[in-house]
Amino acid sequence: MNNNPAIEHIQQVKNRHQQRLLQLPNVVGVGIGYKETDGHFTDQLALIVNVSIKLPLAQLAPADVVPPQIDGVPTDVQETGPFKAL
Repeated sequence: MNNNPAIEHIQQVKNRHQQRLLQLPNVVGVGIGYKETDGHFTDQLALIVNVSIKLPLAQLAPADVVPPQIDGVPTDVQETGPFKAL
């Protein structure tokens, strides 16, 4: 376990919500990292939701939108592109 209480809290939130998040369209992973704004990483820890393609909100059903925070932890949807195994 990490000695950083903020990371420990985010890990608990991740553990509680990961299965549900992975069922959303285009979601390929869930992790912990730094929030990205305007192409630059900030110093704000967040629950990172990796998607193969980041779609505009207007193209998503309300139930498929990752909320801006979960249990008080900020989220950040980051596009990774599709994963391919060799």
